[in-house]
Amino acid sequence: MPNTLQTSLKNKASSTTEKGLGRVSEILDAARHILASEGYAGLSMRKVASEVGISLSNVQHYFQSKDMLMEAVLLMTMNQFQEKLDSITSKMEQQPRIEQLNSAISMFLEELSNPVTYGMFFEIWALAARNDFASKLMDKMIARERKAIFKLIQGLNPAISDEEYKLRATLIVAQVEGLMLFRYHRQTQKAEMLEVHAALKKSVIGLASIA
Repeated sequence: MPNTLQTSLKNKASSTTEKGLGRVSEILDAARHILASEGYAGLSMRKVASEVGISLSNVQHYFQSKDMLMEAVLLMTMNQFQEKLDSITSKMEQQPRIEQLNSAISMFLEELSNPVTYGMFFEIWALAARNDFASKLMDKMIARERKAIFKLIQGLNPAISDEEYKLRATLIVAQVEGLMLFRYHRQTQKAEMLEVHAALKKSVIGLASIA
């Protein structure tokens, strides 16, 4: 977690103490919950400060603006995803890469089923259509996801070129991200979601291995 917080802080990373990183964690966690439940319009530096129980100036010491705070929230979330992906590949190093891929997709689906995570991403997706800053954030997130998936599937089938695998990584990300809209429908039954997840995994394995 410290490394994740350090990279989320950017310019202040090197001068932030362990105690400061704990405060940053509280700030980002509060901001993530507010963004997920109240949207971008409901997110404010003052509200985050109130939620954490600190002064506004304390929040501004680490994040000078609302957009910088939102960027840090997304960066921290993506870093956590990457850490979990790295953990999967490390623990499953001796297992077939198809199994590693299957576990990675399961991780993504589990994370996106978390109300806070999908609420936050759903809000940024919606905001990206009309907000240039949110659009750039979304582009960064998708680029990182594509790169992570590409590394997992590259070379699984020698008949598939790297360029084709890059395209397929994009399709896989689109399928996984698209499920956020489906998951957000609160009427969806759990059994139906499990069927959809199983179908998605089958489709991903096909994209990763069938020429």
